[in-house]
Amino acid sequence: MELTKENIQNLRQDYRAAELAESDVDKNPITQFGKWFKDAIDAKLYEPNVMTLATASLSGKPSSRILLLKGFDDNGFVFFTNYNSKKGKDLEENPQASMQFFWPELERQVRIEGTITKTTAEASTAYFHSRPKGSQIGATASPQSTVIPNREILETRVNELTAVYQEMEIPRPEHWGGYILKPEHIEFWQGRPSRLHDRITYTSVNGVWTINRLAP
Repeated sequence: MELTKENIQNLRQDYRAAELAESDVDKNPITQFGKWFKDAIDAKLYEPNVMTLATASLSGKPSSRILLLKGFDDNGFVFFTNYNSKKGKDLEENPQASMQFFWPELERQVRIEGTITKTTAEASTAYFHSRPKGSQIGATASPQSTVIPNREILETRVNELTAVYQEMEIPRPEHWGGYILKPEHIEFWQGRPSRLHDRITYTSVNGVWTINRLAP
């Protein structure tokens, strides 16, 4: 098919899988997220913990990337990365961020906005050592988000570290660890026909969650 402006404009899907009413959702948005996350797992979706993380620099310049959620509870939503990466530098300057989950097979999205802090060093170390050894070496070898002259230099570093730590535990690099997003606003989106989607939001005011419906 030839790609034209009209082809792109006509790409659309009518959503009819389910509906979402205020009476359907839990009073606690974390509990509600857990229900939807379990639905995604039970539906055997490919990597249901895939999310888009959006950050902004101190000047407000935004950027986003795909990451994996690694845990959540009433304290917030956890992910791990290189603290010296682009997102790490953004979060050091401006600790506000948003996450977005999209489960197209269920015709659902969840948007989460809040403040980011680092997890404890102990939590970061525990998760680091739970990863496959190859992933530990990769995290240690890669100067994430910096310019490198070629791939070979990275592969050489990986081979060197593999030889060094063949029979040893790999120490967690100080520049690698976890973040936790404490939510202040969460939106649950359920696709509906004719673009009249259901949007139920939770907003935290002094630790109390208020539930509202937004127009689609």
